Amino acid sequence: MATKDYIIAPSILSADFSRLGEEVNSVLKAGADWIHFDVMDNHYVPNLTIGPMVCQSLRDYGITAPIDVHLMVKPVDQLIKSFSKAGATYITFHPEASDDVDRSLDLIKDNGCKAGLVLNPDISIEVLDSFLDKLDMILLMSVFPGFGGQEFIDSVLDKVTKMRSIINKNNLKTRLEIDGGIKLENIREVADAGADTFVSGSAIFGEPDYSEIIQKMRDSLKVE
Repeated sequence: MATKDYIIAPSILSADFSRLGEEVNSVLKAGADWIHFDVMDNHYVPNLTIGPMVCQSLRDYGITAPIDVHLMVKPVDQLIKSFSKAGATYITFHPEASDDVDRSLDLIKDNGCKAGLVLNPDISIEVLDSFLDKLDMILLMSVFPGFGGQEFIDSVLDKVTKMRSIINKNNLKTRLEIDGGIKLENIREVADAGADTFVSGSAIFGEPDYSEIIQKMRDSLKVE
């Protein structure tokens, strides 16, 4: 049995913020690869979460793992600059939230981070056609953004399969990330559809033993 280059990225939206540094440290020691930030501005989406100071505080706490920042904000450019300075590794945003998508992608890379775009469940993958060569990451949402704990939208699986085909056909090294309702019961199905990076919030942080749930996810991802 072997495991492909799969990444498990717990979303801190579901962590205990009263002891966030400890929570992040624990989930990384338990086997997580990255930490995922859901950044919401109460404008682009109807919720307000965290900003670059939280990212900086985790770096100051000693967290060295990649931090994967998903911007659900409008406008995006100023926060791109702020999160890059705060220690982000990946920064992704929604194309409709930027006045100039190419400029925003360049801004991410010029500030030393890896760049990606995010599509909501109702946005066609054709939106990405003119940007594919610039993307280190494509994040497909399997819920509508705004709140954690939502159920996975099954129709997104077809989108994942189509996106994987495009990535492979063009020999791209772009990671294909999925976020929303990812849990032990469906992570293998999502991987089989073509995703290689999995954001999971409540399904990990809601369990008493982070090591056990992450190991079960890894076991389910093993292939012959």
